[in-house]
Amino acid sequence: MNKDEFQGGARYVGGKIEKAVGDTVSSRDWQVDGVVDQVAGGAQNLYGRAKSAIGDVVDGAPELAEKIGSDARAAGDRALDAAKRGARTAQESAKQAPVLWALGAAALGYGLAWLLHGQRD
Repeated sequence: MNKDEFQGGARYVGGKIEKAVGDTVSSRDWQVDGVVDQVAGGAQNLYGRAKSAIGDVVDGAPELAEKIGSDARAAGDRALDAAKRGARTAQESAKQAPVLWALGAAALGYGLAWLLHGQRD
């Protein structure tokens, strides 16, 4: 609780008392002053609560930043692992490519020879 919360709460309670006294003695001035103090005290209390809430967020910011940082590091590690797996797969495919090309060329050559020369009895 900060100074504004405390002072606002006290002013609000004082305003309630002032209005109750004004109601009891039928004094319009006391009633109006009591309502004004209630509204002003409530506003000051609300301001103090907002100030406290912002302070709590600022105090918690380092922990939040640390969590975000660790989550980002974990995501980066996962992306790095996926990139390494992709590179290994590409490397293996490249190693197998010459064999596949040679088999494809042999099959194409056999097909062309068969078309050009036809079937032999």
